Amino acid sequence: MPRFDSRIPEAGESAGDRFRRWVFARHAHPVSAWSRWATTPLLVLPLWSRRWRHAVPIAAWMAVNPVMTPPVRSDRSFATRAILGEEQWLADPAQDALSGALNVVGSAGLAVAALGAWTKRPVPTAAGLAWSMTVTMLSWRRYAELHDRRAGQHG
Repeated sequence: MPRFDSRIPEAGESAGDRFRRWVFARHAHPVSAWSRWATTPLLVLPLWSRRWRHAVPIAAWMAVNPVMTPPVRSDRSFATRAILGEEQWLADPAQDALSGALNVVGSAGLAVAALGAWTKRPVPTAAGLAWSMTVTMLSWRRYAELHDRRAGQHG
C-alpha cells in the first residue's frame, strides 16, 4: 500500500482546508481515533456529577485528542480509513445521505445519555451511551467504505 502523506497540498486549497487536513491526518491515527471513541462516556460526567469543573479537563481532552498523535503514514487501519472517510464526507456531505442520518441518530443517543445523566438514571445514561457509540461504529464503517471507494480499494 502506498504511504499516506497529508502534507502534499492540493491545488486551490484554502488555509482552512489545509488546517482540516492537518487535524484529520493526526486524528486518523488509530490511537487518537480509538481513544476518543472509548472516552465518549466522559462527556456525561459533568452532567451526572453536577461538578462543572469536570468539564474543563474533558473539553481539553476532546480538543487535544485529535492532534496528539503524529500524522498517519498508512491507511491500512480501519480507524484510519474511517476518520479519513469522515473528513471526505464532511467536505461533501451530499455524497452519502445515510452518514448524515447516522449522525442524527447517534446524536439522539448522546442526548438520551445526557438526559439520563442529568436525572441520575443509570439505565438511560448507559443505554444512550451504548446507542451513540454503536452508531459511531456504524458511521465509521460507512466512512471507511467512502475512503476505500475513493482510494480504489475493495475489501
